[in-house]
Amino acid sequence: MKPAPFTYHRPASLAEALALLRTHGPAAKPIAGGQSLGPMLNMRLARPGHLIDLNDLIELDRVRVKDDMLEIGALTRHHRLANAPEVQRSLPLLGAAAASIGHYAIRQRGTIGGSLAHADPAAQLPLIAVTLGATLVISGPAGTREVAAADFLQSIMTVDLRDGELITALRFPLPVGDRWAFKAFSRRHGDFALVSVALSFARDAEGKIDALRLGLGGVDTVPLRLPEIEARAQGRLADEDTIRDLAAATAAAIAPEDSEQVPGVYRRELAETLVIRAFQSALTREEGA
Repeated sequence: MKPAPFTYHRPASLAEALALLRTHGPAAKPIAGGQSLGPMLNMRLARPGHLIDLNDLIELDRVRVKDDMLEIGALTRHHRLANAPEVQRSLPLLGAAAASIGHYAIRQRGTIGGSLAHADPAAQLPLIAVTLGATLVISGPAGTREVAAADFLQSIMTVDLRDGELITALRFPLPVGDRWAFKAFSRRHGDFALVSVALSFARDAEGKIDALRLGLGGVDTVPLRLPEIEARAQGRLADEDTIRDLAAATAAAIAPEDSEQVPGVYRRELAETLVIRAFQSALTREEGA
């Protein structure tokens, strides 16, 4: 199939894009990489009367460290996230997750803003945003507001984005723990993961876990951060017994539903295994292996 008829707009500035969204209201849809909206247009699951192409808004394509945060413009492509020196130095977990997205063509076109707006609960970037406490910067008719990623992502493909608004940036607080890992399991290369795990933590001089951040994707309608597991880990030695205890507690804390792909119990078992592997990977990386 091909898209239903629409009027095409290509604004030259953020102000012009917001004006078009305000003028055309719910009949308008913004598009950048088109990796989520494009297929929906072709299948006529989305039928906007007006399509607003954001690709000339170069001010939204940026990666920079500012004060105590990493700020990423909403039009930043996945491949740039995976390779940007600023990301590699300050938040390599984000770079690793971006590098794992889909296939080469998707990483070349897809944007971080588009991934967050689409809000697939199995997607990598929403998971990292929730796990690390990122904040979205959103511009619209009433001005600019900031929303925590965990509040922005409300359900499957449902977000806190009001009529006439655009995501303009994502901000990650710095610093984060220097031990990190991203693990995911999918049935085929390039597919969305059945389950994914992101974690970041530090270790004190005695080798005890400090400031763990642990998140799971694919096990609920939104990515989950697990503060009860983070608290359980605080001050414990990062040894095999602790890792297996935290993994078992993680599996007990989630309740994934059965789906056409796999039963919920399978996702729970995957989560436990991936948490173990993520900790092992983070600790191995620390030792330089």
